[in-house]
Formats: sequence, structure tokens, C-alpha cells
Amino acid sequence: MKVEDIRKLFSDAYKVGTENPTVEILGASFEADEAAIFGTPDQNYIDREISWYESNSRNVNDFPGGAPTIWKSVASPAGMINSNYGYLIWSPQNGRQYLRVRQELETNPASRRATMIYTRPSMHYDYYTDGMSDFVCTNAVSYYIRDNLLHAVVQMRSNDAVYGYKNDRAWQLHVMDLLCKDLKISRGTLHWQVQNLHVYSRHYKFIEEYATLHHTPPRKNTKGNKDGK
Repeated sequence: MKVEDIRKLFSDAYKVGTENPTVEILGASFEADEAAIFGTPDQNYIDREISWYESNSRNVNDFPGGAPTIWKSVASPAGMINSNYGYLIWSPQNGRQYLRVRQELETNPASRRATMIYTRPSMHYDYYTDGMSDFVCTNAVSYYIRDNLLHAVVQMRSNDAVYGYKNDRAWQLHVMDLLCKDLKISRGTLHWQVQNLHVYSRHYKFIEEYATLHHTPPRKNTKGNKDGK
């Protein structure tokens, strides 16, 4: 399954319901072969977010060009969050996971242990500590060398199909490229597995536009789910 197949699934699942509904796909698994499911990537934002991740700072006030609203909304009053992905894979406080994965693949290219774990059991209370509302969306990412290519499998708890996917995909490709450079190997396939892939009601226009373009009017009913990150 590829990104185009996911668009078709959203078109079929489209529904209008109660206050703040979402369209959800549970257990989505596909090849992340396109930069966006819906909408267009904002390269300026992507570059700034990756720069912030590379800083390892957990404070949104260090976000280049100013913190976006979404990050401010989940931060503590002091600006602290959990989800700086660079911090999660590079910092000694979180196990220097990038280094561990690189060493594992250098030592054993056929390994199935090359995994960077983004979340943790304590997230159940870490996410609301000090007034935050930031439950890490990525569970883990595993890397495999097969046929002399580096492949990755991204496993996500929750992923917004409009903004979240394209920004997260850009980050994961960035990490893959860094590993490829270190390992002197070419990039393979990026696999995307999401427990809950969703489109919020404010973005239903993208599903409607896709359905209209492909002459497949979306099915509607009266059920829906409330927004939730």
C-alpha cells in the first residue's frame, strides 16, 4: 500500500458527525512514497523544525524564527515539551540512540535490533507534567540493511495526515540520510505504520477535493470522533 491508497481510504471513510469530528484510519501501514498525503509541504517550516530538533533543545522558545502555535499550545508555561525528536535520539539523557543504532548496524548489518525508541512508559504522566500537553506521537523507528540499502519502519501512536505526516516524514528522511552517510550506504524504503492516522474536520476540504477530482463522492453519515492529538 502507498500514499495514493491512503487517500482513497480517507475518501471512502469520510464522514460528518458531532462537534470536532475526525476521519480516522486505524492500523494504517504503507510506503511513505510521497511527501504529503494532503496539502503541500512547507519547506521553510520543515527546515526550521529540523534545525530545532538538531539543537536538542526541549524549549519551544528556541525554535528558529519563533515557536509555532501548535508547539506553544502543548508546552509548559516555561516553554518545555517532550517531543524534540533530536533530543530523543541524540541526547545522553535518552540513551544516545542514534549512536547505538549506528554501532549496531556497523557491527551486524543483518540486525533486527537497530531501533530508536521515542516514547517511554512514563509518558502517561510526563505528557501533562508542569502544564504540558505533549504525549510523544512517534513510538519507535527501526532500521534495516537489506540488499545493501538502508530501510526504515516508522511506528507512530498518532499522526495527523495533513500537517503531521509531511513534517514527520521529512524528519525521518533526514535521519535516514544521516545514517546512510555514516554507514556509506544508499537509502531504501521508508515504511509508515500508524495506530491512528486522521484528518481533522477543519481539513475535510482536502478529502472533498480529492473525491471530486477522482469523481468518487465521499460517503457521509452522522457519526464522528472528537479531535485528539
